[in-house]
This record gives sequence, structure tokens and C-alpha cells, in this order.
Amino acid sequence: MAKRGENRTIITLGCTDCRERNYTSEKNRRNDTQRVELRKYCPRCRHHSLHREVR
Repeated sequence: MAKRGENRTIITLGCTDCRERNYTSEKNRRNDTQRVELRKYCPRCRHHSLHREVR
């Protein structure tokens, strides 16, 4: 039996407009090998914008 969360890593999402790191999330390394991109609300910009995975 595999350990829980063995392939899951914690990632940080940063706003592409203001470069502030607003959110953290988990992703599966095996299923999602590319960087994650999500449209989320940025409290600094005060609108929804694209948030990209930051390394």
C-alpha cells in the first residue's frame, strides 16, 4: 500500500500582473508535469487574473 500524498507536492501560485504570491495548493506530480495556471482573485490587483505556479 502506498503512502498518502506520495506524489502530491505543495505549490505556490503567483499573480502574473503584480507578481504577488497569493495562494498555495497541491498538485500531483505524476498527472500534472507542467506548471499549473488558474484564474483566481488577486486581492492586491482587486480583480481576477491568471495565477501561475512559482518555483
